[in-house]
Amino acid sequence: MAENTENANDEQNKQWYFNTATGKPELGKLSPVSQRSGPYKSRKDAEDAWKIVKERNLIWDEQNRKWNAWDNDSGSEEGQENQES
Repeated sequence: MAENTENANDEQNKQWYFNTATGKPELGKLSPVSQRSGPYKSRKDAEDAWKIVKERNLIWDEQNRKWNAWDNDSGSEEGQENQES
């Protein structure tokens, strides 16, 4: 009985990672850091790692687009002011 409790505690203390080389979730830091993504809250999240990465990249790409548009807009105004002087 004590072994089952210890195993449950071990799982709660470890976090889930996604091994990018094997494409499989891992409980704990089993693979080298260069092949590991995470940590994730659950096994399911680790299994969905590529989906999560793609969603985050879309969000970051949109944020970059907005940032660059703002930077270009402000840059063009400064350029116009300098040309008028």
